[in-house]
Amino acid sequence: MPITSSAQGAVDTALTAAIETVRRNITAFGSAYPDDTTRDGRYPLRPAFATFAEGENRGWTTSFWPGMQWLAWEVTGDEAFRAAATRHAADFAGRVRGGRDLETHDLGFLYSLASITTSRMAEQDRDRQDSEDAALLAADHLMRRLLEPAGIVQAWGDLSDPAQRGRTIIDSLMNMPLLSWAHARTGDERYADAVRRHTTQLRENMIREDDSTFHTFYWDAESGEALRGGTEQGAFDDSCWARGQAWGIYGFALNHRATGDDELLAASWRCAEYFLAHLPSDGVPYWDLVYTDGSDAPRDSSAAAIAACGFLELSRVDPNLDRAARAAAIARKLVDDLIANYVPDAGTADTLLLHSVYDLPKNVGVDEGTLWGDYFFLEALTRLAKPEWVTYW
Repeated sequence: MPITSSAQGAVDTALTAAIETVRRNITAFGSAYPDDTTRDGRYPLRPAFATFAEGENRGWTTSFWPGMQWLAWEVTGDEAFRAAATRHAADFAGRVRGGRDLETHDLGFLYSLASITTSRMAEQDRDRQDSEDAALLAADHLMRRLLEPAGIVQAWGDLSDPAQRGRTIIDSLMNMPLLSWAHARTGDERYADAVRRHTTQLRENMIREDDSTFHTFYWDAESGEALRGGTEQGAFDDSCWARGQAWGIYGFALNHRATGDDELLAASWRCAEYFLAHLPSDGVPYWDLVYTDGSDAPRDSSAAAIAACGFLELSRVDPNLDRAARAAAIARKLVDDLIANYVPDAGTADTLLLHSVYDLPKNVGVDEGTLWGDYFFLEALTRLAKPEWVTYW
């Protein structure tokens, strides 16, 4: 189904505005990193914490910032964007070599965008090699989190922490592409085996019978037995956190592409159908899919942006042409709905997308812009404007 000229015009306009916001933010932040979420539409610097100074590279979201810079460079060809992204890549190389804030499965988010992408697109050979080396180091750090005999990658924390031992989360699907890349780069089957085992465990245990998903799930780290599901950021243990369901759509599709496992493709569609069935009338989910039209619960526009990218991925990888065409049409509708009601007026905010939620139970980043919402919205716009775009995942 082709994009109409009017719809393409809206995408082009939104893409131009988003890139100009990225340009302004490069001037504002320089080599520093904005925080996870805005405050009243403006990103503060990432706060100081422990041994990290204000604006330093820590946490799981910093790579979305150079990721946006790479997207802006690909769309415009403006070398200012490539130069900014390459400078951040050097910082990520220093982070992994220095062992700074690496106790997380989110190394996949961090090094897929900041380092693997730079290894492909940096101008200088030395920068490309430095980033490739950093990404391989990050992949090896991530492999340390593979727990035997469960065959899952632990999500958070020190591996000896009993509160986190044996726990993974639906987001982890998006961290597996780092290992798939490492397998393609080195030929080492350990990486591919970890991806297959981990994604199978999530498919079998984190998707409920009604096709909703748990946010988080525990395995016995000694026996490998699957124990229980729950939530950390959703409304209830048995509800369906909207962003987690969106991670399921995109993450299962990506891992189907990497592994060729058709059951992962089916899992992506299961997550997708549940997500679509629980959207309100304006097409942007509430922060948890337990809420429906008429609720005063906050929306999570970032979940819609992630899901749009997931549907665009499905449109590429699904061999069924009718399903692929449907996925593309759904993605365009999600993006159209975001453009219509969730994009700030020009120059009024640092964020590309309004009305996201980070962690409502902890009252963090509620009804704000988020770095990941901005990144995935820009990725979706780029995918629509440049159908030949080569994925960073």
